[in-house]
Amino acid sequence: MAGHSKWANIRHRKERMDAKKGKVFSRLIREVTVAAKIGGGDPDANPRLRLALDRAREANVPGDNLERAAKRGAGQLEGADYEEIRYEGYGPAGAAVIVECLTDNRNRTLAEVRHAFTRNGGNLGADGSVAFLFRRCGRALFPPGADADRIMEVAADNGADEVEGDPENGVEVVSPPEKFPALLDALKAAGLRPEYAEVVMRPENEVALSGEDARKVRKFLDALEDLDDAQKIHANAVFPDDEEDAPS
Repeated sequence: MAGHSKWANIRHRKERMDAKKGKVFSRLIREVTVAAKIGGGDPDANPRLRLALDRAREANVPGDNLERAAKRGAGQLEGADYEEIRYEGYGPAGAAVIVECLTDNRNRTLAEVRHAFTRNGGNLGADGSVAFLFRRCGRALFPPGADADRIMEVAADNGADEVEGDPENGVEVVSPPEKFPALLDALKAAGLRPEYAEVVMRPENEVALSGEDARKVRKFLDALEDLDDAQKIHANAVFPDDEEDAPS
């Protein structure tokens, strides 16, 4: 899509989150806790926990914090009891949005998410109202200049079901969620480290926005990301490269 770089859009959101270091740490630690709660405290037997720990370590979350988080999730230490909740709806310009939350207070989280939607011209919908527009998958993104041929070779041999891109625009690797941790291990073993790697709700069709629509949707997504209980925000909107650094 001319003028709408997948790499630039994801980089922009990642950089915005990296600027909020304390919030990033909190979310990564919370994900470790919930992953251990759901699948146990052994990362070798719990792919979700292994992925959560890898992401947290890459963000330089202290090891002691991660160990305590895993023990809390596994029931070895006392702590908040988090649950997963997903909200769906439409934002400005009809952008479809999914908000994945981890919370210890469902009523508080619902009120905060609803307020963010309403305040920014969106509409919170019922379960399933936009989920059909997305596919859950593992997604790894390599920046422009990466060895596209080698990435495609390793990915194709290790469970990827989509590999697209080129050295100029970056490479995206997509796999089923259950195969994603092993795929990442294989890529890293080959010396290929993605700049972005996460299990996401990937839009089946993206909607290109510009001008005032782009500004409103970016402001809306930023408001959602500012919520303490929001873990991941998924949207089918993409923005022009030349607006990536524009104020929102």
